[in-house]
Amino acid sequence: MFSKSKINEPGSKAPEAETAKSPEATKPASSDFKASATPKAKPAASVLSSDLLITGNLKTSGDIQVEGQVEGDIRAHLLTVGEGATVKGEVVADDVVVNGRVVGRVRGLKVRLTSTARVEGDIIHKTIAIESGAHFEGSVQRQDDPLATGSKKMPTAAAATDAKA
Repeated sequence: MFSKSKINEPGSKAPEAETAKSPEATKPASSDFKASATPKAKPAASVLSSDLLITGNLKTSGDIQVEGQVEGDIRAHLLTVGEGATVKGEVVADDVVVNGRVVGRVRGLKVRLTSTARVEGDIIHKTIAIESGAHFEGSVQRQDDPLATGSKKMPTAAAATDAKA
């Protein structure tokens, strides 16, 4: 049943087949790796440390974690306000997590106020979660697209300000 010629023949054919296939298999794998690495590459969140005071507006398509103080408006994809942080201005983001203090309007698709949050201003959201112990003074309004509404109302407010001047 078994012979040396049969054992050697498949063994000799297998390495040739693997050698022929390995360059082809390597090329798609390396190009797949590059293609998949590019979309998955996500920049790290920008962290504003607790000893930092920023006066002015911040705008990014990425994530911001505020641990210090910001006096100005913030627009981001994900905004996290740390426990010791204070933001005085309008906050607009897809996801907003407030652990600290915000004085101003909050606009977000998802807004979350943790138990240590202190918000003084209106919240316009698609979904909201308010943990027990959070302090909130203002109104809450649900909208299907709170981010788009904010961009439409901003020019109107500016025009009203200009008209008074």
